[in-house]
Amino acid sequence: MKKKIKLLLRIGIFLFLAGIISLLGIYAYAFFSPRLELTNLGKIYLYDQDEKLVFQGSKNNEWVSLNDISSNLINAVISVEDKNFYQHHGFDILRIMKAMQTNILHKTRQGASTISQQYIKNMFLTFDQTWQRKIEEAFLTVELEVHYSKDDILEGYLNTINYGEGNYGIGNASQFYFNKSANDLTLEEALMLAGIPKSPNKFNPVANYEACIDRAKIVAKAMLDNQYIDEATYHSLFQNKIEIFGKEEQNHSQMIQYYQDAVLSELKNLSGIPSTLMDSGALKIYTTLDMEGQQALEQAILENMEGQSDLQIASVLIDPKSGGVKALTGGYDYSLSQYNRVTQSKRQVGSTMKPFLYYAALENGLTASSTFFSSETSFTFSNNKTYSPSNYNHIYANQDITMAAALAFSDNIYAVKTHLFLGENTLIDIAKKAGIKGELQPNPSLALGTSELNMLDFATGYTTLANGGMHKDLYFIEKVEDMDGNLLYQHKQKNDMVLNSNYVYILNEMLTNTTNSSFNSYTTPTALSLASQMSRKYALKTGTTNTDCWSVGFTPEALSLVWVGKDDSSEVGSIASRISKNVWLEIMETYLKDKENTWYETPQNVVGLVRDAISGKEDYTSKNSTIFYYEKGTELASIPVNHEQ
Repeated sequence: MKKKIKLLLRIGIFLFLAGIISLLGIYAYAFFSPRLELTNLGKIYLYDQDEKLVFQGSKNNEWVSLNDISSNLINAVISVEDKNFYQHHGFDILRIMKAMQTNILHKTRQGASTISQQYIKNMFLTFDQTWQRKIEEAFLTVELEVHYSKDDILEGYLNTINYGEGNYGIGNASQFYFNKSANDLTLEEALMLAGIPKSPNKFNPVANYEACIDRAKIVAKAMLDNQYIDEATYHSLFQNKIEIFGKEEQNHSQMIQYYQDAVLSELKNLSGIPSTLMDSGALKIYTTLDMEGQQALEQAILENMEGQSDLQIASVLIDPKSGGVKALTGGYDYSLSQYNRVTQSKRQVGSTMKPFLYYAALENGLTASSTFFSSETSFTFSNNKTYSPSNYNHIYANQDITMAAALAFSDNIYAVKTHLFLGENTLIDIAKKAGIKGELQPNPSLALGTSELNMLDFATGYTTLANGGMHKDLYFIEKVEDMDGNLLYQHKQKNDMVLNSNYVYILNEMLTNTTNSSFNSYTTPTALSLASQMSRKYALKTGTTNTDCWSVGFTPEALSLVWVGKDDSSEVGSIASRISKNVWLEIMETYLKDKENTWYETPQNVVGLVRDAISGKEDYTSKNSTIFYYEKGTELASIPVNHEQ
């Protein structure tokens, strides 16, 4: 027995000494490792298209010096997060052992991370819970402790933690919740802010005031226990309701954080940037952002969405010639929802799918004056299944109408007949050629936009139309540099002509007819109400389903997409369609106001002839006469079409 005890004692002493030696080795390794640039750790600098700095910070926060942060906030954070912060060397061993004991006895998952450890976690662009990442975090934590003072570490931590409602860092949070600087916080305000990071969505006072106060009282008790406040002060707290400002003080556009999120998302997928630099260095990111475009987009949304608390909106503004995304908002209010509906959601696109259908028709021999009979129709298929689409408000021509008229009126019967005439896979093939990657199902309703697509993906297809048939990859980042100006990434333009420029020109001319009064007949063009407010020629298509309202239009200089709907996909009223159109027009008119009024040059192989808008017959005198464009040689030809199909 004595031999066993001696053996166990020797093993224990050996393990203890091995642990001490290993720990000393780790700290020695950290000491001789390159010093982390703490003030740049995980920081990003975003520049707009003119290389003007529009944001600097870590993820979404502005940096505040520790000397400019209230001592109330500092003491509250230390009390509740890491009371031994100024005594340990990165890891609170006693706290870790206590947490392990609690977890074993009560089957819980209590954590024991120190402020230093949490700071390192906040600096990574991703938060993978792998052993490799945990080991990396541990080494970086030691490096922090070896190379920097506790004040430096605490300052970094307070500038990178999540305070809810889209606010990262104490500077942003102080301005958002209390409309004051971090140095001017009262004790009660400091307690509330110190409690938020435990669960930012649950404990912030905008989302749940009562839960925030309950959490703040726990923080106050920790301050009392650590002798930062006395009993009298503790019992006097939160006798009255604390006023919440709840609005972010910004130097620039209030929805720009959606754009920033899209930039960071693209950054993660770029090749050529060392992962170590992404994690622990600083990056200068030069974007395609046009601040005038962003402000035009946001102003249009704010003016038209006021009072519409049940609706959401998303919009993107693109330069078709380059594919650069000039402006973006993924929602109406970033503080309430950080979900980016431009980059993350998929929605039914409705009739905005039809331009790709009619391009396919042109490519397969139909012309702008090719006709189908438009009337209430049920389509019967070989499996005895039927499909009965309807026009908006059940308005039908009950006669032959041209493709140009069908596009101007957004006639669903004509669209489905064209779709079935071409074959259900033809539209899919053209959409893929144009650059749309989303899944499209070959079914009769595809022509009416029943498939769900992501807005940015859908915008890629429209960019091809707006660029005369040349495909461009949409992008946010022009180049990335390190802090020494070394180029790490440069966007490379791709110029792939994927569609026939003649047919694209003819299609784009047809898209101007959605605001052309010459098409006034048994019904009116879908966007005619906008015509009197337009200062230039636009290609425009609207799309309306029970749940989604779209407006998509462009010139050679700019393309904008606007979606209005509800996140739960419940039905929307006619006001959603009106908002979508008005926002689109205001964005384009404001953004293009001081830019040259341009349109596409007519290709040499395309000719224009005056025709009746509805019938397509030669007509130079009636109110319905307008110009139809044809590829030379097709202006007098026609394809026999089975009107009873």
